[in-house]
Amino acid sequence: MISYSVKRLLSGVALLAVLSVITFFALRLGTQGVAQQIAGQSAGPEAVALIEDRLGLDRPLAEQFLAWATAALTGDLGRSWFTGQLVTEAVLSRLAVTVSLTVGSVALTGVLGVFLGALAATRRGWPDRLVQILSVLGQAVPGFVLAVGLVLLFAVRLGWFPATGYTDPSASVGGWLRSITLPVIALALGSVGSVAQQVRGSMLDVLRRDHVRTLRSRGLPRNRVVYRYVLRNASGPALSMLGLQFVIILGAAVVVEQVFSIPGLGPIALTSTSQGDVPLVMGIVIVTGAIVVLVNLLVDLTQAFLNPKVRLS
Repeated sequence: MISYSVKRLLSGVALLAVLSVITFFALRLGTQGVAQQIAGQSAGPEAVALIEDRLGLDRPLAEQFLAWATAALTGDLGRSWFTGQLVTEAVLSRLAVTVSLTVGSVALTGVLGVFLGALAATRRGWPDRLVQILSVLGQAVPGFVLAVGLVLLFAVRLGWFPATGYTDPSASVGGWLRSITLPVIALALGSVGSVAQQVRGSMLDVLRRDHVRTLRSRGLPRNRVVYRYVLRNASGPALSMLGLQFVIILGAAVVVEQVFSIPGLGPIALTSTSQGDVPLVMGIVIVTGAIVVLVNLLVDLTQAFLNPKVRLS
């Protein structure tokens, strides 16, 4: 188990390294005139040259990347080129907001997805049709459309929740829950159908196996067989799907935060990318990439714990 964990951790570190290389060169090659933007459109060539020299933009790209990577390995992600704020401070001050939305959405997705998937596999009929419809709608309707629809219905028409804004939990727990309810639902609705569909398919597959029929023939109650044996054996694929949905929801949070005017990573990710603020974008990519790697590692370890065959594959 330890060697399996180390291998998965090393593969995650390698993935982060590749991600940082691709992101850095894509940003630097895709953005031009950053020094001119910082100096202002009316600035002369001397002022622009001074900024390029200060930021190291006049050096070869490989040298710039090595300088950034060396500092990053010591925990120094640099400062924003446009605001001068420390990247770690800018990212960490907003990370909790985005993580709270993502974790809340994944938890809601997991609970509803497993419940509906198990219901569809055991009852069939309308729960089965509902899962099919949710799965299609989740893939066909973009998250921001769901977000706008929820705002129009529950915030503008009914007035149950605020349309925009975010309340810090230290100020008011009730206000915080009200401010994240609609964004969490908007992020979760698109993923519930996929998880439910995966749970349904996995459970139907396990229900057809010989050992399950043997357990039923020995007189064990149906609910005990389903929830103790079938659901556990079907949990591996469902966990994989939930891990994938975590990545999708984390990416979708960028847009949903814009819709609800929530001060998470989404607004600064969009702004810094459009400006070509390389240190800030790299900081966001590395931090969110590390979170994704950690979540995938936890999913893999949980699967290995539930099914030892995973460690051998």
